[in-house]
Amino acid sequence: MSTDGLSVDDGIRTLLLLMPRMVGRVKRLKVPEALQALSLAPRHLSLLSYLQFDGSMTVNELAGRLEVAPATVSLMVGELSRKGVLERREDDADRRRTIVSIADGHQDSIDEWLGYGAQAWRRALAPLTPAQRRMFVDTLLAYEQALSG
Repeated sequence: MSTDGLSVDDGIRTLLLLMPRMVGRVKRLKVPEALQALSLAPRHLSLLSYLQFDGSMTVNELAGRLEVAPATVSLMVGELSRKGVLERREDDADRRRTIVSIADGHQDSIDEWLGYGAQAWRRALAPLTPAQRRMFVDTLLAYEQALSG
């Protein structure tokens, strides 16, 4: 499909048809067997994505990235730690801080789960220029904001 001369209404029409298909495909992504019994929710996926792609971080850093309160992240981290998905340890430099990471036993399963979506995004974004990628991401963020009210 060519986007040359695409009107706003044609773009809306295309996206209104495309978005449900995309969401449906994402929902059908198979959760690896090792994670199926853990009842992971979409909120866990965002937290795990940050840890998978950016490595270990503190509860406050995760809260900032997820744009939620540290208490919310602490609850999620506690839940996932009890399930053995995450590990918590004290920061050697500041014992008041807790460093969170994905448990070694679940690293491969989480990589498998997140990897398919990451590969699809890489294939879609790689051909674009940095400016085009910025415009695409900014457009999705603006759409999300518009849905919020």
